[in-house]
This record gives sequence, structure tokens and C-alpha cells, in this order.
Amino acid sequence: MTIGSADYRDSGLAFGEDFLFGSATASYQIEGAVHEDGRGASIWDTFSHTPGKVWNGDTGDRACDHYHRLEEDLDLMVRLGLEAYRFSIAWPRIQPTGRGPANEAGLAFYERLVDGLIARGIRPIATLYHWDLPQALEDEGGWTARSTAEAFAEYARIVGERLGDRVAVWTTLNEPWCAAYLGYGSGAHAPGLMDGAKALAAVHHLNLAHGMAISALREVVTNDPGYSITLNLHVIRPVGPTGAEAARRIDGLANRVFLGPLLDGEYPADVIVDTADLTDWSFVKPGDTELIRQPISLLGVNYYSTVTVSMWDGESPRANADGHKDMGGTPWPGSEMVEFLEQPGPYTEMGWNIDPSGLEDLLVALHEAYPGLSLMVTENGAAFADEVVEGADGPAVHDVERTDYLRRHFTAAHRAMQRGVDLRGYQVWSLMDNFEWGFGYSKRFGIVRVDYDTFERLPKDSALWYAELIRTRSLPEAPVPEA
Repeated sequence: MTIGSADYRDSGLAFGEDFLFGSATASYQIEGAVHEDGRGASIWDTFSHTPGKVWNGDTGDRACDHYHRLEEDLDLMVRLGLEAYRFSIAWPRIQPTGRGPANEAGLAFYERLVDGLIARGIRPIATLYHWDLPQALEDEGGWTARSTAEAFAEYARIVGERLGDRVAVWTTLNEPWCAAYLGYGSGAHAPGLMDGAKALAAVHHLNLAHGMAISALREVVTNDPGYSITLNLHVIRPVGPTGAEAARRIDGLANRVFLGPLLDGEYPADVIVDTADLTDWSFVKPGDTELIRQPISLLGVNYYSTVTVSMWDGESPRANADGHKDMGGTPWPGSEMVEFLEQPGPYTEMGWNIDPSGLEDLLVALHEAYPGLSLMVTENGAAFADEVVEGADGPAVHDVERTDYLRRHFTAAHRAMQRGVDLRGYQVWSLMDNFEWGFGYSKRFGIVRVDYDTFERLPKDSALWYAELIRTRSLPEAPVPEA
């Protein structure tokens, strides 16, 4: 039974006082200053400087210049009324080679960030890894090597010792699916490898790194924070007589290969069978799943779109609308016979379908599978072709499509809560336009526009709408885009 409008364009929905409204960013996407204060090289520095890897040859060398504009950006968060800020820490700023003693200047930057948030009444949500692996560790095998997970635990300990009396929520990893499959399988993300066996080894070592980091943090933090991991779980729509088999395979690679060890203490047996031609999974050592399955306070959920699947017949052209940049490899090792069908629009500038029902379905499914688990939407947002217009009050960005997108997805989140989901908050992606990985600066996700020449920040209409939502704790009306 549908509660509210069929198109998810509700208004007036109330959010409780303990629901945490915020926004999110990632270090390499906004900080810049890649050669300053002792920061070492990351795999994204290397990847973005490799010709042909990133649109227009863009790099994160300057990004949004957040490193030099920290106070300005903190004050911007206050103007919008943010109650939380989800940021990531650049491992190469803390340990330039991924090992050894801490770089004091790197720690000091994040200490200023955390203290600045607290002074402004904003809760810090710290992500330890959002894809910027130190290049020196990649040279030793990166996430295909167990030693990287061990190094990550030591890095977590260093950061926890410094900030472990102030951070509200610790998130170990952001979207390990992307780090493993896009980084080592499809070639779309750094380090740009195309090897299914290495991608699966990376999956395990990322899972292991999460468990080891949680254990390390618990040994050194002195407040009572939340502990989490953020997953981009896929919402899969099967089609046709082979759809169920296709969905099983993709659910295994995209969702259960993470949820299984993290929450159930084991890898799904069918995934091991599906990938037997690629690997024998001997990288999983006795006791590893016990290390991975650490108690967490909440699960971070990133959601943008859905996928529609069936099995490929092997003869007709294979549909590959999985939403990821095609660089020649596959992010679906062992399941190349699955095809991803085009979905009905409308679409964002990324080519992703807009389907708020997918967020509701995902949150409810997680609640039903793990009824005692608290959830938080840690990323949700959309890229659109924004235009700056001059008005009576100065320049403005009337991003009707993005505002509508957020309104509909907040409606979906509210409906999930009405169905019993323990949803603790919502972090809009992204606070500001930024370096969008392989797409460079060609895609704008921000609720705040960044002029990449002057670095001027301009809150878009979506930011003003969001500020009203936070202020009133009631979902505002919003204009509906023209069809």
C-alpha cells in the first residue's frame, strides 16, 4: 500500500529531533594541496595524471582548494544548518607511504577540521578510506595484498589516538565495492587494473581491513563513538525468465560478498562457486571472518540508482547499462554473462535512472534481514547540468531537478522509517561540486556550486531548500521539473 504520493513528491513529512541531517565529501575530491605539508602520492594522483584515464585530463591537484579554505567551508556548513559533516581522511596525509610514523602536519589539518566542526555544533563523521590509497602501498600490491589491510589497521590506530576523543562516528571504508571491482577489475578507477582474481582478493582484504581497523580504534578511542562501514549496496531488478539467476549472481558480487562476512561471519558459498574459474579464495585465512565480523553501531548506505538484469544469450549485442564507466575490463568477475538492461528515465547527468522507490526498498530489505541494525543514508544526491543565472539578488543556480531529486528521496527514506526502519540520519552528496573521479570536473553533484577558476562557493537552490528542511524538520514543497 502506497503511503503518500505515487511519485514520492510528498511534503510536510516530519523528521524527529534525533534524525541527523548533514552532507558528505571526500578528501581527494575537494582538498587539493596534493604536494603540501608532507602529503605523499596516492593512487588517484597517479591515475589522474595518466593520459586517457580521466575526462579532459583533469586531476585532483587543486580540486576545490578545501585545504586552504577550511574555515570558509566550515562557516558555509553553519549557514546551511548542517548537523553533521561526513568527511574522509587522506591516508597519504597521515602516512605519506602508508607506513611509519605519522605526519604531524596531516594530523593537525584534520584536528583543525574536527575542532572547527565541534565549535560550530556540527558532529564529525570521519571516514578513514575514500579510495586514496598511498601509492607506495599499491606498488607492493595494494588491496590484493594482505599487508595493506595490516597497514590500514595501524593507520586507523594513529588517527584514533589523535582524534579518538572527539569524532562522533568512525567509518572505516567508503564503498569497498568500487575500490575492489572498479579499481582492480574494470579499470575505471585507480589503480586501473583489469584482473578479476585481483578484484576478488581486494574484496577480501578490504573486508579484513575494516575488521582490523575497528579493533584498533576500539583500543585507543576514549569517547563513545559509533562505528560503521559504508556500502553502495545494489538494488537489483530482475527481468524475464533468466532474471532471477542474473540477480542472484549480481547480488552475490555486489551485496552479499560484503554483508556476509561483515554481519554473518561468512562468505556466500554460491559466490565462491561462481568465481571458481578465477580464484580458489585461498587468500581467506583461518580466522579471517572472525576478524571481519566486528560489532558495528550502524551501517552506512549509499544509494543513487537501480540496475535491471537478465542473463545474456551470448548472441545478441550484450547490454551493459550498469552505470559505470567502461574502460575495457569488468566489475563483475565470473558473471560476464549477465547483462544490464537500459532502465526507464528520467536520468541524472551520470546516466543513472532516478528511482526513489529503490532507496525505500533497500532500507526496508536491510531492516528485514538485520532487524537490530541501525542505518544511515551516508550518500545520496545527483549530478545535473547546472547553470548560473544573474538575478536581482545576484548570481543563483536554480537546480530544480536536484531539489526535486532530494525531495523524492527524503520521502522514500521517511516511508522506510514508517515501515519500521531504524534510520538515524541522511548525509546529502555532496556539499560542493568536486572532482568526480574518472569524469573529472564534468559532473556537478554539489548543493553548493564551486567556480573552479576562482573557487568561489555559491549555494544552489537545493542548498537553500535543504537548509529549510533542517530548520523546520519538515519536508518542504519544491518545484517539479518540466517533463
